Amino acid sequence: MTTETKPAATPATTETTTEAAADESLFSQAKEALTDAGEAISGAFDDVVDAAKKNPVAAAAIAAGAAAAVAGAAFGVSKLLDKDDETK
Repeated sequence: MTTETKPAATPATTETTTEAAADESLFSQAKEALTDAGEAISGAFDDVVDAAKKNPVAAAAIAAGAAAAVAGAAFGVSKLLDKDDETK
């Protein structure tokens, strides 16, 4: 008469189950953090829109200044990259 024995759970199986639970927990935490961040960004955007409606001239000046700063940074980076290409 043959008797089948089932192998006991190996430590690797237990570790895999624990890792899967930890991954699920991390995923859940990340999802919650992204939801919270989205809500905060939405609220901040609404505040910015309200401020721009109340002070359109100031909002335009800030936008122009930000655009100039980004353009200046892009120009500076392009000059640095050109300088690097010339030295090679």
